[in-house]
Amino acid sequence: MRSSEVRLAVIGAGLRGTGYARRARTTGRARVVAVAEPDEERRTRFAAEHGIPAENVFADWQELLGRDRLADAAVISTQDRMHVGPAVLAAERGYHLLLEKPMAPTEAEAVLIAEAAERHGVLLAVCHVMRYTRYTEALKELLAKGTIGEIMNIQHLEQVGWWHQAHSFVRGNWSNEAESASMLLAKACHDLDWMVHVKGALPERISSFGNLVHFRPEQRPAGATANCLDCPVEAGCPYSAKRIYLDCLGDPVKEWWPLSAVTDDHTERGVLTALRDGPYGRCVYDAGNDVVDSQVVDMEFADGTTASFTMTAFAALEHRKTRIFGTHGSIEGDGVRLHVHDFVTDSHTTIVTDTGSDASAAEGHGGGDEALLDAFVEAVRSGDPRSIRSTGSESLATHRVVWAAETARRTRTVTTLSPHTLPSHQAPSPQAPPPHPPAPQVPPLTEKTR
Repeated sequence: MRSSEVRLAVIGAGLRGTGYARRARTTGRARVVAVAEPDEERRTRFAAEHGIPAENVFADWQELLGRDRLADAAVISTQDRMHVGPAVLAAERGYHLLLEKPMAPTEAEAVLIAEAAERHGVLLAVCHVMRYTRYTEALKELLAKGTIGEIMNIQHLEQVGWWHQAHSFVRGNWSNEAESASMLLAKACHDLDWMVHVKGALPERISSFGNLVHFRPEQRPAGATANCLDCPVEAGCPYSAKRIYLDCLGDPVKEWWPLSAVTDDHTERGVLTALRDGPYGRCVYDAGNDVVDSQVVDMEFADGTTASFTMTAFAALEHRKTRIFGTHGSIEGDGVRLHVHDFVTDSHTTIVTDTGSDASAAEGHGGGDEALLDAFVEAVRSGDPRSIRSTGSESLATHRVVWAAETARRTRTVTTLSPHTLPSHQAPSPQAPPPHPPAPQVPPLTEKTR
């Protein structure tokens, strides 16, 4: 192994862990040397792809972390409710951490992770990939130059996508809050984090409204059956599982996602069998889901300025849309292009960034996934955390905005956050990998990862 090569252990070899691992291999700057994954088929395939020796392949993360330290860093890409155990123990073992968002479903668990990383002097990067796109970089550069003066208001739209909502948040792993997290935390902690990143400040007062309105039993069309394969009205339903997943066949991008979450057998027979036997063939009006399908969040900052966020299932899956209104101009962005209006000259300029046009996970969120992994690897290699744009303390602060918004939504009140400022980048104090303390008492990883 070259001295500059970073060694990675992947805990959770689902779509997210696999994507980061492939990026590491493509760049040659990092190498995956260990994996923990409970699904045998997925574990075997992942190990073969990355040439991981059998002694470093584990069904459970506690087995991996029970060994002497095998890598420089760990990628934690288990299900949302299964982050705290491996993240805390990996930090105690001296692994730098790349942690999928959300950090954890509760503030107490997220604090445990952030404090463990700080206590043991390891880097912690949370996967807020929107911070890493060229589009975001270009926007931040414009704002830093004072192109539109002081920000007065931000309007931000997250189009989840009608079929994506059905796939992930009605039929899929994030459909039930008790088993994953609230919709706002699971899907839109990206967005509130990004809005804070753009504004450069945390809000002080937050209100929110949102409900599960459409994907409910009482909205079920007349004659609809429990499974799409038997349904006489399936052909006219926008959420037809048969249409959504059979249309993925032959398209390598769609076969990677969303189809691989449904089945690894990418044939018509394989898809139909999975829809018959698994959760992804269920009628969206009879799936037992409970997360919201629409939500709005309003925020007020200490300087009196405001921001609003809208998340909706009922749109195409596209890049987020954002309008930023300033004292000297405004910017309207679609995730790829930035349209700038200068009030002084009353002129309009369009900046086209090299951010990819596909906003989905299949294409790496417009390049954000790749840039994030590269930045994390460089931080580990150099020992300089400045390339990490979403540290544990920063992410904990923006997660608190999400939890405050959920409190406001549930209680129908305006929530006030305690006065606090955004934490600055600080390097962890250098120290040798710590000795092995007793493992924390947490349940083993038994669910399938993403």
